[in-house]
Amino acid sequence: MKAWQVHHNGEPSDVMRLEDIAEPEPGPGELLLTVRAAGVNFPDALLCRGQYQVRPPLPFTPGVELCGEVVAAGDGAEVAPGERVLAQPKPPHGAFAERVVVPATEVLPAPPSLDDAEAAALHIGYQTGWFGLHRRARLQPGETLLVHAAAGGVGSAAVQLGKAAGATVVGVAGGPEKAATARTLGCDLVIDRRAEDVVAAVKEFTGGRGADVVYDPVGGDAYTQSTKCVAFEGRIVVVGFAGGTVPTPALSHALVKNYSILGLHWGLYNRHDPVAVRACHQSLTALAAEGAIRPLVGERLPLAEAADAVQRLADGTTTGRLVILP
Repeated sequence: MKAWQVHHNGEPSDVMRLEDIAEPEPGPGELLLTVRAAGVNFPDALLCRGQYQVRPPLPFTPGVELCGEVVAAGDGAEVAPGERVLAQPKPPHGAFAERVVVPATEVLPAPPSLDDAEAAALHIGYQTGWFGLHRRARLQPGETLLVHAAAGGVGSAAVQLGKAAGATVVGVAGGPEKAATARTLGCDLVIDRRAEDVVAAVKEFTGGRGADVVYDPVGGDAYTQSTKCVAFEGRIVVVGFAGGTVPTPALSHALVKNYSILGLHWGLYNRHDPVAVRACHQSLTALAAEGAIRPLVGERLPLAEAADAVQRLADGTTTGRLVILP
């Protein structure tokens, strides 16, 4: 079967190679899936670079989320062949392949209201958004939510979830095209960070109060802006550092302004509270059925373009989610 392989670390476009490898076989408690769609995520680039929290043995196949169809089940696996499921394959056997083996206990039913590409783009981004906004920040109806990179895959999910929760949503995007996309997502205010002063715009929009919750997957300058326009007793959710710079918080500033800095590594909930992850999936499935959320799939690409897709995401030139369709 065809699968992308990384034999040494570096930039995705340099180190990812499409190769023929042996088809995996499911062991006890495992499922063999045909990959119907695989979402492209920033961790894929970090894995290629050797900068992710987990460093898989070489060679490995990137791809951390998928929508697939069960082809075969190993002994003890209770999911029937033919079912459409969501899964997070673990390195070294990732989703950028024609087929993959995953533990049966970790798959989730694909929402019937979403097609394969949308379903593949739902899991990580929307689970991250839901846990960040509801479990960590305790977002309340009527509060103001500021979302950085609002036109990106992670940001667009937070925008939709914020609106579904009854918040007033301010989206920050880079450039006219991404700002237009953020508007279509339902942002109450869109700020083009390349043409406007983010802090001044937020303060003017909120009458000087600032944003009650800030959702930041960017870091760097975006985090600095957040500290300047977060409200009294506001909450900044640190989701990631797509901008490339990990900020060093001035805790004295948090003290004098009474705001909270909340870290969010969603993947840890799979280990610490898997029941909550499944409950979240049920909530997301219901929201998708209602039309309150729908993953923003920017492009659907063939398997042969996976390396280019990961590189483009790493370079910050994409809008919405890129999804690979093997």
